Amino acid sequence: MPQPAPMQPTDRLGRPLHDLRLSVIEACNFRCGYCMPADRVPAGHGFDAAGRMDFDEIETLVRAFARLGLRKLRLTGGEPLLRRDLPLLVARLARIPGIVELALTTNGSLLGRHARALRDAGLHRLTVSLDALEPARFRALSGGRGDVADVLAGIEAAQAAGFERLKLNCVVQRGVNEDQVLLLVERFRRSGHVLRFIEYMDVGTCNGWRKDRVVPSAELRARIHARWPLHALDRHYRGEVAERHAFADGAGEIGFVSSVSAPFCGDCHRARVAADGAFYSCLFAGAGRPLRPLIAQGEDRVVEELMMLWTRRADRYSELRGAAPQAPRQRVEMFLVGG
Repeated sequence: MPQPAPMQPTDRLGRPLHDLRLSVIEACNFRCGYCMPADRVPAGHGFDAAGRMDFDEIETLVRAFARLGLRKLRLTGGEPLLRRDLPLLVARLARIPGIVELALTTNGSLLGRHARALRDAGLHRLTVSLDALEPARFRALSGGRGDVADVLAGIEAAQAAGFERLKLNCVVQRGVNEDQVLLLVERFRRSGHVLRFIEYMDVGTCNGWRKDRVVPSAELRARIHARWPLHALDRHYRGEVAERHAFADGAGEIGFVSSVSAPFCGDCHRARVAADGAFYSCLFAGAGRPLRPLIAQGEDRVVEELMMLWTRRADRYSELRGAAPQAPRQRVEMFLVGG
């Protein structure tokens, strides 16, 4: 039986709803300072299963989003690979009509154990966070909990499982890990993977963000270009967050995400839902709309609510931040909505 054409709501700035970043768990086995610093987040945070959506709730939610034009679904955390039986959820979501790309973002430390099962379940793409190559630096950046060898082994396992083109994300902070940039480029520029450098963002309120620790993408691009010449590539689609560049010698592609120095709110078509079912219309939102009570009422009720939430959306925090200083305010923490 043919599926009905999806509805296509737009927000108050004319932006459609195409992408969803869905957290499946708040817990993480790392304590990266820009996301979940150990001195601000208790060790056992996020492991209470009663506080998060079950697989039935998640499937109902995603089916509702798909009816509104959702095409790309990314599973996040916390660390999503801590969620028990995650491949079973992936298999259910992969069968939902309309979802053309199903991806997952992970710190990579557990990927070696799960890559094959995720691929077999129908996961299309993987993004791995990798902020340093030097083992001591990596351990420090992960709050003393991570081993870069586990992450590198996870990347190899993902390749062996059939994930041919991973995205590798590095959040760059001045005076913290900017010296790792060229090491990372040298390691991965002929690997077939896409290394992406992300400006340090003021997400949440617990990471001690300061603008002087932002390394603008233009500076990083110039530094890399001086060693390995680059040329710009066109975006794959409107709303793609990374500026794409290719190595002139044919050694692959690299990306830069410039939310601070060159905001891209005008093309943002992403929604976010936390593991507890709260909807957030922006990475920098101050509060979420709980959806679990509505999910219990069925898919049609969720569609109705999402339509209302999206058509009222007018968020453009990063553009406003760049235009003029803003008064401090509460913002959702990154580990709740997956960055």
